[in-house]
Amino acid sequence: MGKSAPKAPNPITTAGAQTSSNIATAIGQQQLNAIDQVGPQGSVAYSQSGTYKFTDPTTGKTYDLPKLTQTTTLSPGQQALFDTGMQTQQQLANTALTQSGRLDDLLSTPFSLDNDATESRLLELGSKRLDPQLARRREQEEARLSNMGIKIGSTAYDRAMELVNQGDNDARNQLLLNGRGQAVQEALLERSQPLNEIIGLASGSQVQMPNYSPTMQTGLAGTDVAGITQNAYNQQMAGYNANQQQLGGMFGTLGTLGAAAMPFMFSDKRLKTDIHPTGEKVAGVPVKSWRWKGTGQPDVGVIAQDLEKKHPEMVDNSHPSGFKRVNYGGLMRLGATAQGRAA
Repeated sequence: MGKSAPKAPNPITTAGAQTSSNIATAIGQQQLNAIDQVGPQGSVAYSQSGTYKFTDPTTGKTYDLPKLTQTTTLSPGQQALFDTGMQTQQQLANTALTQSGRLDDLLSTPFSLDNDATESRLLELGSKRLDPQLARRREQEEARLSNMGIKIGSTAYDRAMELVNQGDNDARNQLLLNGRGQAVQEALLERSQPLNEIIGLASGSQVQMPNYSPTMQTGLAGTDVAGITQNAYNQQMAGYNANQQQLGGMFGTLGTLGAAAMPFMFSDKRLKTDIHPTGEKVAGVPVKSWRWKGTGQPDVGVIAQDLEKKHPEMVDNSHPSGFKRVNYGGLMRLGATAQGRAA
């Protein structure tokens, strides 16, 4: 007699529907956020360059998802500057490559900052800077001695020149004592200058990564397909349970009256409105719900015209009003018999 309960939603089917909805939402968000930008220095545009496949691990369904490409185009003036800058960087890179060939010779040459090496460097500097000064002082001293009538080779001359030599030695010693720091710095500078030049050239030719302005992000709320499906199932179950209670109450009441003593009851279709099937059957006749015309009172049972098609003996057409009545007692016996056979 009873209609089966609504079938619970298939979790895999529901998950697949939720995945499809999520993917559609994600694609919509992607399209909304792919905003082309146009400015005085150029433009950024988006286009679909193809698709890639995504397989749902739950359902095994494969989706073709759009693949977008972002293209940056410079204005003519900015493009000219960019091209010039790229050429300049390339030339710097080429020069750095050429100069780097000097590194083998430079780094293979022994380099030391010990006392001997430093003193050699200081003496080298002295020969360039100090020696001319000492030579002029010696010439001035010789001219002074000559003007005084002191001849070369005399005792006075030798003593005077000895003083000049001592002054030269003192000057060189002073150079060695005070000039070591400067000599070390100059040696290091001479050693590192080529390296610094090559590093500077290489730094100037480094590739610059492009920067793009972020676009405005637009949110698009996803659809809770799983929740909607579950709510619909819950509502169907609630309706089913309420209908079962309603039918159980009606037929339980009829049963307490006793099938034999149960009178004929009006159930003509013409007396009813808002008629809907419940999905239940009694003795093969559909059970329906309705409201009585005039009172609007809700009720549930069989329609006389429906019962007359299958069990005409259960319908009375003799009432003076002309409306059909139903033998619910006989209908209950038929229903009980049909249930016994099914069992």
